Amino acid sequence: MLVWLNGKFIERDSAVVSAFDAGLQHGIGLFETMAAYNGKVFRAHAHVQRLVESARLLLLTESLRADPLADAVHMVVKRNGLESARVRLTVTGGNLNLLQSQGRSKVDPTILIEAGPPTMYPEAFFEQGVVVTIADGRLNPLDPMAGHKTLNYWPRILALQHATAKKAGEALWFALSNHLVGGSVSNVFLVTDGVLHTPIARGEELEDSTRSPVLPGITRAAIIALADSLDVHTNARTIDIDDLLGADEVFLTNSSWGVLPVVGVEREKIGNGQVGEMTQRLRDAWLALVEQETSA
Repeated sequence: MLVWLNGKFIERDSAVVSAFDAGLQHGIGLFETMAAYNGKVFRAHAHVQRLVESARLLLLTESLRADPLADAVHMVVKRNGLESARVRLTVTGGNLNLLQSQGRSKVDPTILIEAGPPTMYPEAFFEQGVVVTIADGRLNPLDPMAGHKTLNYWPRILALQHATAKKAGEALWFALSNHLVGGSVSNVFLVTDGVLHTPIARGEELEDSTRSPVLPGITRAAIIALADSLDVHTNARTIDIDDLLGADEVFLTNSSWGVLPVVGVEREKIGNGQVGEMTQRLRDAWLALVEQETSA
């Protein structure tokens, strides 16, 4: 299996980075997880563009360019002969040792692209839905890293471990203000009286309002567009626990599972405790969209 490391294809077992890499030393870096279908990564450019913008906003680097990076993502899938795949793009602050050894004022980022078999989820997840837990921690809107896919995923992974121990499929996070943010690895949608509701994402805030800690998900954006095509109104707003528990339907979105129905939060049922009609419609529409875009 080949990976793409700093512009070169290398065998997976031979791909190494410096012990002084900023990602290892300080957790400085960003990543994107994508999915390939029919040998093509779904909306690779949108994923890469989000990472490029985060790298600029967080002062990681301004040297990244979306088009060649997206091309490299597709090449990794093609060179490995994969029809379906989970693809990860990781960018770190680079080899910090070069600052001392070469007296450089800046360091080139480390760029790694890898692809492997897709993550497989039981069909029961989509047919019967999953239960979710509430994470113990709270997200801080004033944290400049909030709403970006940084390498600091330990709190989220820990919350997922706790959720798994309770036989739950995801852990939902709230902000310090007790407003819903999303899952550890997903965005969240509610359906109430036929209207789709989702937390305001970074970049969607009103002028002079607090910065949102919600990641502007690529699948999230696709679902909003699909809802519009189905004449379903979407309302991006602040959502509290009562809104969540009182919803008719709840579902989660990310690039790996697309649309994942939620039928309960902890011990509380959502709606009638079954996969909702709107959730199913949007999941079917998403599957059709993926097939359309990747088989073209």
